[in-house]
Amino acid sequence: MKINVRCAVLALLAGAAMPLPALAQSSTSKGATAETVTTQLPRSVRPSHYDVTVTPDAQALTFAGNAAITVDVLEETRTITLQAADLAIAKAALATAAGKRMGPPTVTIDKEAQTATFTFAKPVAPGNYVLSIDYTGKINTQAFGLFALDYKAADGSAKRALFTQFENSDARRFMPSWDEPFYKATFSLKAVVPEGEMAVANLPVESRKSAGKGRTLVTFGTSPKMSTYLLFLGLGDFERKTVQAAGTEVGVLTKRGDLAQADYALEQSAALLPWMNEYFGEKYPLPKLDHIAAPGRSQFFSAMENWGGIFYFENAMLLDPKIASNSLRERIFTVVAHEMAHQWFGDLVTMSWWDDLWLNEGFASWMESRATAQFHPEWKPELTGVGSRELAMAQDGYVTTHPIITPIKTVEEASQAFDSITYSKGEAVIRMLEAYAGSDQWRTGVQAYMKRYKNSNTVTDDLWAEMEKASGKPIAQIAHDFTLQPGIPLVKVTASCAAGQTSLTLEQGEFTRDRPGKQPLNWRVPVRAAGLDGASAETLLQGKGALTVAGCGPVVVNAGQSGYYRVLYDAKTFAGLAKSIAKVQPVDQLGILNDAAALGYAGNQPMANMLDVVKGLPADASPQVMERAANVIAGLADYARGNEKREAALSRFASARLLPVMQRLGWTPRANEPVTEGDLRAALIETLGDLGEPSVLAEARRRFAASKTDESAIDPSLRVAILSVVAKNADAQTWDALHELAKAETSAQVKTTLYSQLGMARDPALADKALALSLTDEPSVTTSPVIITSVAAGNPDKAFDFVAANYDAVMARVDSSGATRYVAKLAQGSADPAMVEKLKAYAQARLPAGARRPVDEAVAKIQDRIKVQETRMSEVDAWLAKAGY
Repeated sequence: MKINVRCAVLALLAGAAMPLPALAQSSTSKGATAETVTTQLPRSVRPSHYDVTVTPDAQALTFAGNAAITVDVLEETRTITLQAADLAIAKAALATAAGKRMGPPTVTIDKEAQTATFTFAKPVAPGNYVLSIDYTGKINTQAFGLFALDYKAADGSAKRALFTQFENSDARRFMPSWDEPFYKATFSLKAVVPEGEMAVANLPVESRKSAGKGRTLVTFGTSPKMSTYLLFLGLGDFERKTVQAAGTEVGVLTKRGDLAQADYALEQSAALLPWMNEYFGEKYPLPKLDHIAAPGRSQFFSAMENWGGIFYFENAMLLDPKIASNSLRERIFTVVAHEMAHQWFGDLVTMSWWDDLWLNEGFASWMESRATAQFHPEWKPELTGVGSRELAMAQDGYVTTHPIITPIKTVEEASQAFDSITYSKGEAVIRMLEAYAGSDQWRTGVQAYMKRYKNSNTVTDDLWAEMEKASGKPIAQIAHDFTLQPGIPLVKVTASCAAGQTSLTLEQGEFTRDRPGKQPLNWRVPVRAAGLDGASAETLLQGKGALTVAGCGPVVVNAGQSGYYRVLYDAKTFAGLAKSIAKVQPVDQLGILNDAAALGYAGNQPMANMLDVVKGLPADASPQVMERAANVIAGLADYARGNEKREAALSRFASARLLPVMQRLGWTPRANEPVTEGDLRAALIETLGDLGEPSVLAEARRRFAASKTDESAIDPSLRVAILSVVAKNADAQTWDALHELAKAETSAQVKTTLYSQLGMARDPALADKALALSLTDEPSVTTSPVIITSVAAGNPDKAFDFVAANYDAVMARVDSSGATRYVAKLAQGSADPAMVEKLKAYAQARLPAGARRPVDEAVAKIQDRIKVQETRMSEVDAWLAKAGY
């Protein structure tokens, strides 16, 4: 699954957490067995095959189903318990493989535990049986279980499409099942659908025959063994296009009229498949691989790796010409690569339980970066990787963080595991371990792991065992340090030079934003240091250590930025680096700037350090480095809100530092310019416009006005950026004009973007209008939460208070699978001490005790924001004044 890492606002689970006791479990055991894997079900009965037939009624938002489940009873029992949620069971029967029926069972539903228990009058002896269940369920309007998405067709008619979303624990809303990843089985799926609509699933269609009354019975092929959360069904007025790649039929499906927008995803997918076959050493095992685009949005995720039938929301798959940009192409490519990597890491080999979720998500995130390096090196993925690491560290530096591998006991805890620690820290740790092991040895280990464990389940140590065999290095020891405990190592560096050599004294500590007196944890940290001339040295740091690098110039520690740690240089060494920053490699410029910013905010270094780096970057710095510099200034401006003198000084600094770059790039993309320059242009327009730079704001408004009669006034690659600037600075008349654009827009993807921008207005009265609009029927159900999220970006207190006052109406529009995170995320940008108490009261009233971590995270960030404003921003004022701003 690809979560919306940067802007994900994740929402309150409608169903209660499951309190069933877990059996024995260990994420560091050698090999996954029924005795060592967490479960919320008895292990005495196991499924081997599901034969499922569903008949959806899209208009009534209900469906009928039948599941014939082949099971192995391992020990005598009078009960069979499986998972079921929001299902009504009409009847059930158990028969032997020879067809002999047991007496009808009594069915007991436990809504809180989300289980159904079948109790038989006589004991069921060990053996092979078929459990047949007739049931009904409901079609949801948010992305969980079987759900509906409504949209307008090109001719203006109302349409409804159906899809499934089962990760992490929602297959139980579609069929009674052993809905845990360890219970792999084969699946045969049939669907009774309206004539003229296209049905798609994991496997190709085997047959279609009339079911009467204008309906068709569609039978799909039987799947390989897989976990329940990977089953998929889609149904609607779709179009499909295919190509052949490496002996596999690769397809794209969209709602009718949008197929051309999927050409880019199809092209990239067809190129990726043979490369991934080769890298993993295992050929993709299914006969087809479809990519299915759906209208709408989720606050939780962008795409889902259903085996052979990958689901995407449109903004993660379709290249809409109205907003086509390199950043959108890059987003589509990386999401496609991420989900395709899951076809091996997650689908072919599956974690045994959710505490090893990172075996899926961390590796898919790492693989998308590897794929980018292979197919699009012009995007500089090594720089993007530093940004991804920073996302992880932004969460990992607080007291509320958690280890990559965290014991999971409930459905809600599993839902909350989909975060930047699992994804981005997982990716960063893998990148570090790969660099330590060697890329060839790492690949050998991956291939051995795939070969040994395909079609089965694993725990993390199964992977480390293969990596140690392949590399001959102590991978497991290092990996345990970084995956079984939370936090960020801090490598303190003192440098001196004599006899033409630089001696580095290293001491390990721990970086934290909110625990200055914390006793540091211990890690084994692979450290690489390099001079600007390329001379380098490496060590595995434990506690204290030393390195010697040839030459007496500045030395970068964590050279190449493959390590997961922050670097704190002594004052003299940092000053030398800052002075020579123009000569430092772009990837290390990013690393130095990120560390200086984080250490400054935390009080480990002067805030001046990061400002010195931003000021010292060369005018022709890498676009991604300059974009990060703009983000650093924008971050400071966010802390300056309400302090007019500080805002004005930061705006002058931003103009002096960034406006010459913007003027060099111009407002019109040039033929054959580096694609990253196009990304930088859009970023600078947004940053400078957000800071109120007069020339940028005036030009954005001019182009917006001109675009009403001349579409060419705004290049598609800049449309989102320019409209965002206009929306943030909108007056009532401008907001109304944007509103009319949103209502008239025919592209579902662009329409959602426009409605989101309505929530960006800084004017409190316009923010109120956007919030009121979110609860009307005008925007789609899935768009409403996006509007509220946009309001929260500039008005977090207002957004939180609105949701608190309209709680039931808002939460009816929010994904249940992530709902416990939605409200807390809205509030985390507040700097009002009163918000801390509001959040605590909300958690006490609304959230189970085990689901309050998102609130704790938001509280930690609010308290840190207040501390920064009180203790750190005066240093920024002093630097700006001394520099003449």
